Amino acid sequence: MTADADFINAVGDLMASWSLSRATGRVYGALLLEEDPVSLDHLADRVSLSKGQISTSTRELISWGLARSLPQPGSRRILIEAAGGLDSLLASSQQRTRALVSALEAGRGLVREGSAAQQRLGDVIDLFHGYVAASEQILLHRRPPLRES
Repeated sequence: MTADADFINAVGDLMASWSLSRATGRVYGALLLEEDPVSLDHLADRVSLSKGQISTSTRELISWGLARSLPQPGSRRILIEAAGGLDSLLASSQQRTRALVSALEAGRGLVREGSAAQQRLGDVIDLFHGYVAASEQILLHRRPPLRES
């Protein structure tokens, strides 16, 4: 096996531990190694998956903010590229986490005041609020300072 294949498989295995499919992880690994946006056919050849698996995997990566699609003017063909990394991953994760916190907060009225369930729900909400706040700080420190005009 080549070093590229080892890397692609390792990313696939790691992303599978995040409850994404191994195929999606392998596609992401391949995209990370590409210099330029690539076609679905190229990805299918690169990772030895069907075009259907590639299509499903790229849609999943796009929904997680890990890839983006680039339509080609005058064609139905699209190109795919890995997204900018940590910034897009954290932004996507924050969006999902905020939706989860909203759902959890809606559940506050379903538990008895002072109960163990209320404490547990509050702890989980606090945890996810903390995650969003921490990721916002990471993104804030990663952004270049605004230039004065």
